[in-house]
Amino acid sequence: MSTSNLTIPVSGMQCASCVGRVEKSLKDVEGTVEVNVNLATQQASITYDRDKASINDFVESVKAVGYDVPLQKTEIKISGMSCASCVASIEKWLLDMDGVVDASVNLGAETAYVTHIPGVKFEDLKDVIESVGYKVVSTPAEETEDFEKKAHDEFYKKLKTQFIVSAILTALVLIFAMTPLLPAGISRYAQLIVTIPIVFWAGSRFYIGFIKGLKHKTADMNTLVAVGTGSAFLYSVVATFFPGLFESAGRAADVYYDTAAVIITLILLGRTLEARAKSHTSDAVRKLAGLQAKTARVIRDDNEIDIDIKDVVVGDIVIVRPGEKIPVDGEIIDGFSAIDESMLTGESIPVDKSIGDKVIGATINKVGSFKFKATRIGKDTALAQIIQMVKQAQGSKAPVQRLADKIAGIFVPIVIGIAVVTFIVWFFAGPEPALTIALLNFVSVMIIACPCALGLATPTAVMVGTGLGAEHGILIKGGEILEKAREIDTVVFDKTGTLTKGTPEVTDIVASDNFDEDKILYYTASLEKRSEHPLGMAIVKKAEAKNVKLAEPENFLAIEGKGISGSVDGNRILLGKTGFLTEKEIDLSGVENKIKELSEEGKTVMILAVDKKAAGVIAVADTLKDEAPGIIDQLNKSKIVPVMITGDNAQTAQAIAGKAGIIEVVAEVLPQEKAERVKQLQSEGKKVAMVGDGINDAVALAQADIGIAIGTGTDVALEASDITLVGGDLAGVPRAIRLSKKTLATIKWNLFWAFIYNIIGIPIAAGILYPVFGTAGFLSPMIASGAMAFSSVFVVTNSLRLKKAKI
Repeated sequence: MSTSNLTIPVSGMQCASCVGRVEKSLKDVEGTVEVNVNLATQQASITYDRDKASINDFVESVKAVGYDVPLQKTEIKISGMSCASCVASIEKWLLDMDGVVDASVNLGAETAYVTHIPGVKFEDLKDVIESVGYKVVSTPAEETEDFEKKAHDEFYKKLKTQFIVSAILTALVLIFAMTPLLPAGISRYAQLIVTIPIVFWAGSRFYIGFIKGLKHKTADMNTLVAVGTGSAFLYSVVATFFPGLFESAGRAADVYYDTAAVIITLILLGRTLEARAKSHTSDAVRKLAGLQAKTARVIRDDNEIDIDIKDVVVGDIVIVRPGEKIPVDGEIIDGFSAIDESMLTGESIPVDKSIGDKVIGATINKVGSFKFKATRIGKDTALAQIIQMVKQAQGSKAPVQRLADKIAGIFVPIVIGIAVVTFIVWFFAGPEPALTIALLNFVSVMIIACPCALGLATPTAVMVGTGLGAEHGILIKGGEILEKAREIDTVVFDKTGTLTKGTPEVTDIVASDNFDEDKILYYTASLEKRSEHPLGMAIVKKAEAKNVKLAEPENFLAIEGKGISGSVDGNRILLGKTGFLTEKEIDLSGVENKIKELSEEGKTVMILAVDKKAAGVIAVADTLKDEAPGIIDQLNKSKIVPVMITGDNAQTAQAIAGKAGIIEVVAEVLPQEKAERVKQLQSEGKKVAMVGDGINDAVALAQADIGIAIGTGTDVALEASDITLVGGDLAGVPRAIRLSKKTLATIKWNLFWAFIYNIIGIPIAAGILYPVFGTAGFLSPMIASGAMAFSSVFVVTNSLRLKKAKI
């Protein structure tokens, strides 16, 4: 039995009975040897058999009885990974650490995401990763985009230098091997001397990785390259210094320095091109990070001073002038402006802002100067949270990657086995020179096999796809969401604030005889001037938009739920519902038909009476967003069924749905019932996306297969969603679905290539074409290395094509 000791924090325990429940739950986990739960320290000490139980078993056990285990998530940038086997190796060793609950390594992002109990230190994680032959290139304090880019640039520069030097030396080796420039005996030694730096300097990364892998009993891409080129090199060294060994056996003492040199050079070329291409998969995050202002102009001690963005604190009064970037998030306290928010929303038209409006850091002030109070700084700003969300999404794994990961875990051992069998078969059953043919075919199999393409197929596409979404104001929480979105066949829209603008507007003004629209607005808006009711505010806003000058009302009186009354310019004014004016004995026969017509359209109708005569009708409604009908039309054409759900009465709901082009409507639904309606659709076999913006949508968003939150909505709705549409543009709904389909198509092509390449390439390298083409059917190790390098580059560049996709 392999026992380990583990201490985990447990939150929520309040008494001895809580301790008993937690202890019992932990003891019930198979493999538990001893448990001691301490109420004072809020910790559980566990001794367990590692072969039978995992940390995750204990975490889930604690959660199952109503308590929680606080966990931390650490992000680690890693260099030196080259294939899916590297990913599997790092994940395995991280998961073997005490205190690590989950480890997910993303080859495309070159990042490890480790979930662990608070006691696990960053240095411990770093030591484990570096012990298996990889390099950690950031510390928690250094995890910035600039640092990551600098580390990647240094890695790329070193790789490029090694390739260039290796290419020059390889050219010399080929000259010595293929021309009579030097006598045969001297040529061998010259080739050896030139090949040594290629193998042990330019190709050192492969051998170092191979040796560290041996220590930990793991195999990856480095193993294949090191064993393949090492075999050719060592064979050649023996043939150079001890040619008699071969001659005595009747075999020519041939050397293959050129094979080892060309293989390493071509693989370095592939790695260099791959590194350059991979750097572009993170362009979206780097672009977002680059938008951040570097300095801010603040008022300190009644003086205006420029300070570093990092020195801004919550509550600072910040001054922004025309053309400047807004440094942090805040609320305008003085002035007005039109602000370009396209970097977040993708909407090119500037947004008017005035006192009380919120501003977002990194957006651009187009006209006017203003002051605002800083409310969010550093990692709490909208931009920082978007960057973090995109990075986490890019680092996540799509479900389709699981198959690739499983295959990658056994890929290298299988390839080594095939290579060994290939050597044995050709050595004992092949034509002369049997040893040479066996060796070259062995090397070809080792070199052509490419777990790199397998490992890069999914993460590179996910990185580019989520990045492309971010550039269009679509924030996707992970690869799993990106994959699931393509299956959506039903989209449920909340009405208020999602399909509609969320604020009432005056839609109709109908004047009776002797009155006109401006006069109706004058009386109603003057009476509503001091109203805080949304309908009254909508009327006042309409009057201001039409430059109607208002009067001060007198004898103002509000009758709750009915209407208001008062005097304007000495005229007695009544404004309210039909019942209110009927009570006041106002004759409505002249406007009855219009009242009925507007009410049937789902609008709130108010009747104006001036000096006991019906003067006109004014209608207010939460109007449909301008883009809504077009978006619904796109969904219908894509054979995706749009559904509207609302708490409004059926008449209002049908009116709004009709204008949007939605046939299926669910009205008069309580907030808590929305999730039930989503569940009902799912029970019919439908894949449902829910689009909402409010707290009352949060449960339904979580219940849906995909929850899509409007970025102008509440924090609760955003937290419950899988996709966030920054700025609230509904065009993001069909775009997200199209993006999912295009990303998945790219992933499938990548995986198809990775699988078919290996399925066809390895048998050819093993010599399967010999019965048909004879020795001409053998694959040169040099060609095999070129094919392997091309395979990885193909997958990455194919993923990069997504950047130009129209969604």
